[in-house]
Amino acid sequence: MKMNKTIFITGASAGLGKATAKLFQSRGWNVIATMRNPEKETELNQFENITLLPLDVTNLEQINNTVAKAISLYAIDVVFNNAGYGLMGAMEAFSDEQILRQINTNLLGVIRVTHAFIPHLRERKSGLFISTTSMGGFLGFPLHSIYHATKFGIEGWSESMSFELGLHNIGIKTVAPGGIATDFLNRSLDRNLHPAYKSLEDKLFAMTDSMMHAAASPEQIAEIVYEAATDGKDQIRYVTGEDSKAMYARRLELGSEEFRKEIRKQFLGY
Repeated sequence: MKMNKTIFITGASAGLGKATAKLFQSRGWNVIATMRNPEKETELNQFENITLLPLDVTNLEQINNTVAKAISLYAIDVVFNNAGYGLMGAMEAFSDEQILRQINTNLLGVIRVTHAFIPHLRERKSGLFISTTSMGGFLGFPLHSIYHATKFGIEGWSESMSFELGLHNIGIKTVAPGGIATDFLNRSLDRNLHPAYKSLEDKLFAMTDSMMHAAASPEQIAEIVYEAATDGKDQIRYVTGEDSKAMYARRLELGSEEFRKEIRKQFLGY
């Protein structure tokens, strides 16, 4: 009897996480969908083969408990580290609490969830970790410094991890989208203002809002997550979304220094 594969997803309450849960379920996978408040979920709990578990990725004790529970239910084939949020504004405008929250959620959350699952996948001698990064994991925009620190961090960490995980036939990949047409800007984005940076803030925030009108849908990006999970390729980064692909190609064409100057001219005029 053929056993269904199982994916474990963080940040599954909305957006890409929810779309990925529904897509994998529709293709015969068991899905463990985690979120901070699963008792509030009214859609995913209606699907067969989707199990909801509580998970705040900034809570190490809950990470360990939830991973142990997941492993007790199924052998895990894919771990999709998707939980995250954005922090936008001048570095000077951030409180230390905000900086810690961004790093704990977007970077340490990914590392800790992965750390908790490695022994399980190593014993099985198979498995795959996938993390949502961003085009902000390979290029920098103004007023996103801590967000970029976390996403660049995941990209570099994943490349390094590929060597040690590869010893045990475990893969690691990133999915790097541009804008995704969700309520991210309202639900998962903190904007901090500072009078010393007002002109840049006004320009960047207006551009960010306009870019979202051409953003990819969560369902489109979920298809790339499925591709990464099933194609068997020795490939770490999956750049996805037309905006992300165009930016990545431009950066490769110009080189990182000239691309940085182009971005500066676009936002600062020199």
